[in-house]
Amino acid sequence: MTAIALTIAGSDSGGGAGIQADLKTFSALGVFGTSVITALTAQNTRGVTAIHDVPPQFVTAQMDAVFSDLAVNAVKIGMLSRAETITAVAAGLDRHKARNVVLDPVMVATSGDRLIDAAAVETLCRELIPRAMLITPNLPEAAALLSAPIAVSETQMREQAQRLIAAGAQAVLIKGGHDKGAEAVDFLVDATGITRLAATRIATRHTHGTGCTLSSAVAAGLAKGLSLPEAVRVAKEFVTAAIAAADRLEIGHGNGPVHHLHAWW
Repeated sequence: MTAIALTIAGSDSGGGAGIQADLKTFSALGVFGTSVITALTAQNTRGVTAIHDVPPQFVTAQMDAVFSDLAVNAVKIGMLSRAETITAVAAGLDRHKARNVVLDPVMVATSGDRLIDAAAVETLCRELIPRAMLITPNLPEAAALLSAPIAVSETQMREQAQRLIAAGAQAVLIKGGHDKGAEAVDFLVDATGITRLAATRIATRHTHGTGCTLSSAVAAGLAKGLSLPEAVRVAKEFVTAAIAAADRLEIGHGNGPVHHLHAWW
């Protein structure tokens, strides 16, 4: 049977992140992609100029349409800017008994533009984090979820991931891409242990969509039946290769996208 993954996220009109990045990632990794759009952004490589939220009732209608007909093997959740939308998504996950849920707690774009209402963060923690198999915060997002300073060492990264487990997360992939070391180090933490994943840091400003791409790549692996540790390992390798190939693209004048289709172009 064809592996199917669903992305529930915002649209990036510039094509580098959000729904567009997720669908490219699913396709690149051999998974049929479906989508539920939660918000429209007026966005390019330089930043976000406007956000139009999709009404929660229409988010619900999209979820019901997909789940009622397609056998969804994994779900990636990205930009949810309002508490009402988060509540609608949580209800839909329960109603359709969604499995293999990967939550990317998107809060700030690569450009620095805020993508979530501050009041929605509490709802995200209460309604969605406990329902996810994995959450994938970067360093600023982990700090925001915990109301803590941004981690500046691997020890602090592990500690913050463990605090998120204690707060209700089943597993955490805390991402060190915002750090400055020679390696880009992530930690996969769950109730059974900690796995360190490292890759050589690549010198490029073209990293738009990396968080979206990593979480959707994990979901693609889960959709194909990989274990969580193996799905995370494959996703890390895919994102690293996409970043390494990013400079081959000439897209926009700001922080360009990673090259999702580097293996074919």
